[in-house]
Amino acid sequence: MNRFAWVLVLLLPFHPMLHPARSQAQTPPRKTPELLKQGKAVFEKNCALCHGLKGDGKGQLGATFKPPPNDFTKPLSEWPTTKGDMKKVFDAITKGVPNTSMVKWGHLSEKDRWALVHTVLEFSKPPAKK
Repeated sequence: MNRFAWVLVLLLPFHPMLHPARSQAQTPPRKTPELLKQGKAVFEKNCALCHGLKGDGKGQLGATFKPPPNDFTKPLSEWPTTKGDMKKVFDAITKGVPNTSMVKWGHLSEKDRWALVHTVLEFSKPPAKK
């Protein structure tokens, strides 16, 4: 095999488009009590320091950020980046959010990231009646 072919064979597995954290799941898993329990555990371990245990954006570390962390207790339509769209929430968790302190969490398993999506959606309040 020539040198170019060996380089391709060795580097192709590291190509960013083939990295599982960069791929998007086409269909979110169904919300189940088990998935919400998993998401709550992942949230408390990785997200609560910034977003707060109640998901209100008032975590200890989050208080120092400009802009502040997202307040998941707001109605979904008021979420600044995702408007509560499940796939956009998944993307924000996976890739982070530019110009904010939200870092990418693509190293978490896809199941953990979808569990987080369902968990943060649970924090949201319905919109106020007019």
